[in-house]
Amino acid sequence: MTTLIDRALLDSLTVEAQQAPRLRKNRNFHPGDAYPAHRLLIAIEPGSYVAPHRHLDSNKDETLLVVRGRLGIVIFRAENAVDRSIVLQAGGEAIGIDIPHGVFHTVLALDPGTVFFEAKAGPYVPVAESERAPWAPAEGAPAALDYLKALQTLFA
Repeated sequence: MTTLIDRALLDSLTVEAQQAPRLRKNRNFHPGDAYPAHRLLIAIEPGSYVAPHRHLDSNKDETLLVVRGRLGIVIFRAENAVDRSIVLQAGGEAIGIDIPHGVFHTVLALDPGTVFFEAKAGPYVPVAESERAPWAPAEGAPAALDYLKALQTLFA
């Protein structure tokens, strides 16, 4: 099935993200979790916390391209040492990033209505404990909001 990625799709996905408890929503273009190539749009709103993580599978490099808004990317060295903080902006100087497997990272919306495209190898496998950043609070943990606020200061 052919799917047009247009403003109406982005607007609809953004509304869903704004209404979602996690303040983000994805629209998959791959037919299922077992599919070998995952391609999806993710709408993310300010205040959505994506816990820092890495993908250890050598097939799980991921590519992100911002199609609307601004997305903050934080790359970590180890034990919460920030290596780089990068702003990706639709139509800006930097619009995307390719993150190799094994690299700790997180993303955060810098503008309401931010939408990015993600591509990586399937199948979908939940992030394993060994892939979670041991220094960062888990999503939903009481300390997550304060940690997110600290990450936001990297982009102030």
